[in-house]
Amino acid sequence: MAKKLSRNQERVRRHIRVRRKVSGTTERPRLSVYRSNGNISVQIIDDVTKATLVATGSVQLKLENGGNVEAATKVGAEIAKLALKENIKSVVFDRGGYIYHGRVKALAESAREAGLEF
Repeated sequence: MAKKLSRNQERVRRHIRVRRKVSGTTERPRLSVYRSNGNISVQIIDDVTKATLVATGSVQLKLENGGNVEAATKVGAEIAKLALKENIKSVVFDRGGYIYHGRVKALAESAREAGLEF
């Protein structure tokens, strides 16, 4: 009988499966999301040079409650602002194996509204 995987192990498997197809280039870097119970963080990564171009999160923004949809919306707007400052207009969205719902969806939509294309 196979051992049951934890929710995080299942998420990591999904993430690996998605990462086989999703890769950031210099022209179109990858917007990677990490979500924990208490916080949310996001990075824009160039997988060709293996460099993080821009990063932010609820901890860096010193949000009181970083684990809710409101915080994710603020983080999405902030990453878009930082990306546009670095002349990054278009990205590939990497949801990190999380369901596109709730905080992940709020972050993505607020980044789009702030001018990031994906």
